Amino acid sequence: MQINLINNNDIYDIQLDKGNYIKFCPLRGGIITNWVSNHSEILYFDQKRFLDTTKSIRGGIPILFPICGDLEHNSLFGESYIDLMQHGFARDLEWTYKFNKFEKSLCLSLSDNEFTRRYYPFCFELNIEYILEVDRLSFNIYIHNKSKCSMPINFGLHPYFNISNFHNLEFINYAKTSLNQKNNKLAKTENLLKNLSTGIDLLMYSSGKTSFIDYGFQRKITLINPSPFDISVLWSDPPRQMVCMEPWTSPRNSLGSGWRKINIKSNSYQKLYASIVVENL
Repeated sequence: MQINLINNNDIYDIQLDKGNYIKFCPLRGGIITNWVSNHSEILYFDQKRFLDTTKSIRGGIPILFPICGDLEHNSLFGESYIDLMQHGFARDLEWTYKFNKFEKSLCLSLSDNEFTRRYYPFCFELNIEYILEVDRLSFNIYIHNKSKCSMPINFGLHPYFNISNFHNLEFINYAKTSLNQKNNKLAKTENLLKNLSTGIDLLMYSSGKTSFIDYGFQRKITLINPSPFDISVLWSDPPRQMVCMEPWTSPRNSLGSGWRKINIKSNSYQKLYASIVVENL
């Protein structure tokens, strides 16, 4: 297993072998841009949009912190702070990284700095350990509060999955009811999923596991996200041939509403875990 700089856009790769590797970019939010498992591209990634730094990235696995979604009222920390942008600032900042060849893992880190303290009045350190296996990518997440007071957080990952066609997908292991985030109304998940090819944005309280089968690619992808990381968001953005299956700790605006908001005590930390498993059919 080795790490290599592969091009001038500061993208690196970590290989198990030629058919199994991930690529990541520490300068652009620490994003995992690609994951190849058994020679197959698991993640959707818009390379052309990535090269345009004036636009948000579409694809890979962006990191959402310290909020998921947006806030209804952005003046949570007082008028002297700038409003937090959607999904927070972590996906836009430069991360540091280190590679543990003995544990066969990559660790990405982000700490508070002058920029983050303009939006978020807390001292923190965020560490994400990525463990790559042939058919699994696991995430050990540690969010440290180095402030003298309690620190409110939401955290999420935003994986974009490459698909053969919307009509080839079958979701399984999903909650019976979901919040349609387009109109903030509850509905049967089964009915909402019928709109996959025209665009969905669903939030559900999962059992800690959500899956879909792609009959075109003949594979099953499962998101494992145990509590308190057990909210799953399903999102599609046609005509892009992708679907997102995202683990979140908390719904939109939870720093404002308090619903499932995580408060980390001073000089303490919150650990989260998730993994994505690929099974060939």
